Amino acid sequence: DITLTVGGQDMHFKGQPYLLDFALPNFYFHSTAAYAILRHCGVEIGKRDFLGM
Repeated sequence: DITLTVGGQDMHFKGQPYLLDFALPNFYFHSTAAYAILRHCGVEIGKRDFLGM
């Protein structure tokens, strides 16, 4: 069981629902935002960099 406190309230998850419903979407959101910020600032990165190739 995994318990997170968000906004003063506890959220309870089992392992797989935590991964699929919280951790992975959060990871992909933030990696996409970082990619967009870097591109906006003129860093010459492409899709292969974003995918980690």
